[in-house]
Order: sequence, then structure tokens, then C-alpha cells
Amino acid sequence: QVQLVQSGGGLAQAGGSLRLSCAVSRSLREIITLGWYRQTPGQEREQREAVATITNGGRTNYADSAKGRFTISRDAAKRTVYLQMNDLRPEDTAVYYCKAIYIVDVDRRACWGQGTRVTISS
Repeated sequence: QVQLVQSGGGLAQAGGSLRLSCAVSRSLREIITLGWYRQTPGQEREQREAVATITNGGRTNYADSAKGRFTISRDAAKRTVYLQMNDLRPEDTAVYYCKAIYIVDVDRRACWGQGTRVTISS
């Protein structure tokens, strides 16, 4: 079982920056993919938008809305994945979740962090 504990986020003004962190309970070598997702009011859990992902090989992928503004990175020694968010916009307001995909025996499993609220004022 993998556990994720998030920190960071909060309130920022448009044009500002925030960094989210997600501590992983197991070695990152055991994690296939780590990602950041966001959920806006009125959305169901299944509608969470993938913002950025990073594989255990270091390949990154970004939503179009995040490209050029957000950066996902990881620190294997700290077992932590980060989301640096720059040039924030009011439409970035959401609850952000980190997600880990990993393998147990031959089963592919996923787990989520507790969520971190990000509010951007104009």
C-alpha cells in the first residue's frame, strides 16, 4: 500500500506562484507514474483533470493549460513529487490531488493524496 501526503498550496494572486509537494511512503522506483490532478467545484472525482504527470523514467506530460507555467519534478531521495506553478490564473483555482500508480504483484493500483486547495484571486 502506498500513501501520499500533500502539502503546500493556499491563496495567491494572479501572476503569482505556488508549489505543491507530495510525499510518497515508498521508494519512487516502485512507482510507475506520479501525477497532479485538479478538481473544480461541481466536478465529480472521475472528472479530475490531469495537470501534469511524470513516469519513473522521468518522462513528463502536461495539460495544455499547464504547459509553460507548471513544472512537475521529483526528488527520489526525499520520495517527494512537486508541482511548481507559476503565472497562476483564477481558472487554476481548484483542489489539487497527487496520484501514484504502482504495481502489486501483477495488479496495477492507484492511490490519491488528501487534496490541497489552491485559490487564485484576480
